[in-house]
Amino acid sequence: MAKTPDDEAKRPKSKTKEAAVWLLLSMLILGLGGFGVTSFTGGVTSIGRVGDIDISTDDYARAFQTQVKAFSEQIGQPISSQEALAFGMDRQVLQGLVIRAALDNEAARVGLSVGDEVVASELITMDVFKGASGGFDRDTYRFLLDRSNLSEAEFEENLRRDVTRELFEGVIAGGFAAPATLTDTLYAWVAERRGFSMLRLSEADLTAPLADPTDEELQAFHTANIATFTRPEAKRITYAALLPEAIAKDQPVDDATLKGMYEDRISEFVVPERRLVERLVYPDQAAADAARAQLDAGAGFEKLVADRGLTLDAIDLGDVAREDLDEAGEAVFGLDEGGVAGPLPTDLGPALFRVVAILAAEEITFDEARETLAIEIQTDAARRLIADKFETVDDLLAGGATLEDLAKEAGLNLASVDFVPEVQGDSVIEGYPAFRTAAEAVAEGDFSEAIILEDGGLVALRLDEIVPAAPIPFEEVRDSVAEAWRTDALAKALANRAAEIKAEIEAGAPIGSFGIVDVTPETARDGFIANAPDSLLSDVFGMAEGDVRVIEAAGFVVVVRLDRVLPATTEGTDAEAMRAALAAKAQQAISGDAFNAFTAALTAEAGISIDQAAINAVHASLP
Repeated sequence: MAKTPDDEAKRPKSKTKEAAVWLLLSMLILGLGGFGVTSFTGGVTSIGRVGDIDISTDDYARAFQTQVKAFSEQIGQPISSQEALAFGMDRQVLQGLVIRAALDNEAARVGLSVGDEVVASELITMDVFKGASGGFDRDTYRFLLDRSNLSEAEFEENLRRDVTRELFEGVIAGGFAAPATLTDTLYAWVAERRGFSMLRLSEADLTAPLADPTDEELQAFHTANIATFTRPEAKRITYAALLPEAIAKDQPVDDATLKGMYEDRISEFVVPERRLVERLVYPDQAAADAARAQLDAGAGFEKLVADRGLTLDAIDLGDVAREDLDEAGEAVFGLDEGGVAGPLPTDLGPALFRVVAILAAEEITFDEARETLAIEIQTDAARRLIADKFETVDDLLAGGATLEDLAKEAGLNLASVDFVPEVQGDSVIEGYPAFRTAAEAVAEGDFSEAIILEDGGLVALRLDEIVPAAPIPFEEVRDSVAEAWRTDALAKALANRAAEIKAEIEAGAPIGSFGIVDVTPETARDGFIANAPDSLLSDVFGMAEGDVRVIEAAGFVVVVRLDRVLPATTEGTDAEAMRAALAAKAQQAISGDAFNAFTAALTAEAGISIDQAAINAVHASLP
């Protein structure tokens, strides 16, 4: 599952040169024309301030678009700035910039900085500035800074701040270790295992069959679950369409064309007999004759293959026609299934051929293929006819014609549909992605446009009204209500039966006396149980040894007995690796908490001012 932007905001990031590299590469990657060259908000240059440190509008814009780009790559599809705002990405970006400014402000207050030597050392290791020789290239450095509208002094000051900030972050978040008691407790919980027995219940386990519902019961169920039996809000759309399948049958076709098409594609309709064949090649005739003698004496063909140091896959020719085998064709095609021919000459040397299977010849006569070929010709003609009409339809719509006019003047078929976005409807037209895309986008008052469908069809549509959600009358959904009632009644009956079985087991009855028992000798918390909901193991790990519990989920009712609790293994490489991983995670969490607490105190002490109007202006300027 993809992480949301907020997941990244809650932990400290300490990467050398992060701000400097981010500043430069953002300018180069996201567009040289805006970042660092033109202010996003005219005369406003700052979106806020922490202590004595300003947060510039350009820094905020770069950080926001960098975050949008990173998140788009993470989820595998681009998102717009407005979608990013809906995800709360602006708050995450602002939080990160406020923390950076707070650290810079505190570093300046206490006089913490790094010298020119450190800056130079960091600079020459940056890959972005390396030349063809693999080392730092000053010309590349100057060129990239010039293209980004940055002076060397500005860039190096940004780099100095970033290295200083990393040093500061290391002081704040470093030096923490997870307490042994915490690690031991976490490990004991995570590495525990459970063994349990489970009795799955089905309708066959009921002591009496379900009774058929009365109409009164069904109507009451319909009323009680009216949300289930409610039509969603829909767009009532009128459309004029011309589909190939609707007019194909009316397109003329003659036998001469059909016969010519049949002859041109004769290989599709007349397939000669073929064989699945294996070929075992020998270096010379003497070796091949010796192998044939072994075969005639009773040796298996597989032994001959093994003696050559080969496998059956290595000698498999697949399915071949008679002409594919040249001189060997007649002999091989004269064999029955399983027969061996040879030695026979081949380009690679004398060989034995074995027939693995016989694929009979197939022939579809012209009369048998006629209908299929006619449909192809007629459908293609229908597509061409529709394509020829596109310009006419487009011109009519541009001239103000209605969909009704298209039906009269261009021969399109007029119909309507109640379209529900993100729900696949039953009508043919809703099966076209192009129609669905247009239907989702159309609004009242929009002008109709001609749209080409995936199969060459043509459609134009209009939104007539929004049909509000409304309950479906009982008479229209009686069968669906009856099915839902039965599902609900069965779930309740199984739950009651499970409760009875649970009571009997607790009274001493063997769990196996009630049916087939699934026994899981042991499993971890993150284990997998086939055909069971994910919540099953959470419930099982909440039980005490010897407990019996009824566990329910959609379409799932079981009685579970916890047979044993297996404590975490304390020795072995797996145990050590898990302990180390848990200790590292705990240490990271403690460091993160300390960092967050410290930076919160810094920002509170320094004071924060945020210009929301400037932030809104940046958002408005982004695509």
